[in-house]
Amino acid sequence: MHPLRAKICGVTTPADVAACAAAGADAVGINFYPKSPRYVDPRQCQPLLRSIPPLMAGVGVFVGLPFRQITAMAYQLGLRTIQYHGDDREPEDTFPFSLVAAFRVRDKQSLADIDGYLNRCRVVNQLPAAILVDAFVEGMQGGTGHKAPWDVLADYRPGVPLILAGGLTPENVAEAVRILRPDGVDVASGVEISPGRKDPDQVKRFVANAREAAARL
Repeated sequence: MHPLRAKICGVTTPADVAACAAAGADAVGINFYPKSPRYVDPRQCQPLLRSIPPLMAGVGVFVGLPFRQITAMAYQLGLRTIQYHGDDREPEDTFPFSLVAAFRVRDKQSLADIDGYLNRCRVVNQLPAAILVDAFVEGMQGGTGHKAPWDVLADYRPGVPLILAGGLTPENVAEAVRILRPDGVDVASGVEISPGRKDPDQVKRFVANAREAAARL
C-alpha cells in the first residue's frame, strides 16, 4: 500500500494551516462554497493561501460551478488542486490542475454512478487525479459529520486513488483505514472546536492514528 495521504478540509485561518502542518498533514482544503459554514471568500483568502508551507498541498473546494469558472479562480488564487462537488459529471480537461471528483455515496447504485463517470473519463483519457467518497445527506455537500456507508465501500476499488471522507474522527479513522484501505482520508468537522475552527490536538491525533493504522497494513 502506498503511503496514506491525510487532508484536513475546511481550514479558515493561518493558525488552522499551521496546526495541520505541525501534525504532518499532506493537504488542506479551502472551501469556496458560500453555503458552507467553512466558507472562505476568494477575495480575502490570500493570507490563508500564503500560510500554506511549500510541501503541503492547498486544495480548492468548489460546488456546482462551471469548470471554466473554477479553473479561472484556481489560476488566480495559485491553487494546483480542485475538489469538485456537483451534478455535472462529464469528463473535463482541467490541466494543469489536478481534479479530485467528490461523490456522495448512499448505496451500490452510487458506486455504479462513479464507475460510469470514470468509464466516460477513460474513453477520452481524462481521468481525475482521485475520487473522494462522502456520506449522502440530502441537500448538503460534505462537512456533515455523517459517516459514509463503510459496508458499501469496503471492497470498492475504482481504479484511481480513493479518498475517504464522511464522519471521520481521531477515534474512528484507524478502523476506517483498516476496513476500507483508502489511499487518503479527509476530515473537516471531526477535528473541530466549532465549524471552521480546528482543534490542533484533534488534528494531530487524527493524522497520527491514520498513519499508524496504514503502517500496520
